Amino acid sequence: MVQIRKAVETDLVQLTQLVEQYRDFYQQQPNSQTSSFLLDRLNNNESVIFVAQVDENLVGFTQCYPSFSTVSVSSVWLLNDLFVEPEHRGKDIANKLMRAAEEAAKSAGASRIWLRTSHTNEPAQKLYESRGWKQDEVFRRYDLIF
Repeated sequence: MVQIRKAVETDLVQLTQLVEQYRDFYQQQPNSQTSSFLLDRLNNNESVIFVAQVDENLVGFTQCYPSFSTVSVSSVWLLNDLFVEPEHRGKDIANKLMRAAEEAAKSAGASRIWLRTSHTNEPAQKLYESRGWKQDEVFRRYDLIF
């Protein structure tokens, strides 16, 4: 049975391992700063992290960053990360993690929650669309990478 809950500091070791698997999915090299990065987000209340736990093991997570929108004059949330270990996929865990994030954003008074994913990540796109998320066809995104 899977339990979805907010991450706490004692999850840091397992959460770091999950985040490194997630980063590997996006072709990023392991980073010795991942654990301290996550600890800073938790300690400074800069993100909301939900974890999926099966028995004593964390098997997935999602991380959201609360922000603001001047246009809508409201808070908005970025669902920045969503990952489930490959052997636990297809068990509705990602769906449950998304539901937790959506409910938390709504409870916090956000007017919307948004995300971005790679163009080739079709399994994730199907999940988002099945939950009623719509692809943005109005705005174009630009990045300036340093």
